[in-house]
Amino acid sequence: MEVKDKHIVSMMRHQGHKITPQRRAILNVIARSDGHLTPAALYQRVKQRYPRIGLVTVYRTLDLLAGLGLICRVHTDGGCRNYLLRRPEEHHHHLICSGCAKVVDLADCNMAAEAARISGKTGFEIERHLVEFIGRCSHCRQMALAKGF
Repeated sequence: MEVKDKHIVSMMRHQGHKITPQRRAILNVIARSDGHLTPAALYQRVKQRYPRIGLVTVYRTLDLLAGLGLICRVHTDGGCRNYLLRRPEEHHHHLICSGCAKVVDLADCNMAAEAARISGKTGFEIERHLVEFIGRCSHCRQMALAKGF
C-alpha cells in the first residue's frame, strides 16, 4: 500500500516538514505492516529500499510522525517502543504482554466519562488520552504455570 493520504502530506507540510523519500518509505512500511513494529524492524525493512538510510533518520522520523499524531507509539517493558500507523477514524488502546511483548489492539473505549471526571476534578483540559494495559497473555500465563511460577 502506497501512502498517498492527502491528510498525512497536508499535516506534515502545514507544520513545515518535507515529505522526503525516506519519510515516505517509513510511512509505507508502517502502513503495510499488519502489526506493531520496533524501530529496529522498521529500519531493516526500509533499509532494503534505501540502503544508505541511517537508524537516526528512522528514529527522528518516528518522533516527528508520533508528535504529529500520524503514528501510534506503544510502550513495552524494557523501554522498547513499537509503532503503527494511526488511522484517524480508529481510536484504540493496547493490551501489552509483559512476557512475550505481544500487543493487542483494544478498540472498545469508554473513557469519555472518566476523562470528563478527571478534567472536572483537576481543571486540566484533556485533549486526548492513551491507555495501555500491561499483563500476561494466555500463552505466557500457561507457560508460567507449566514452569511452576
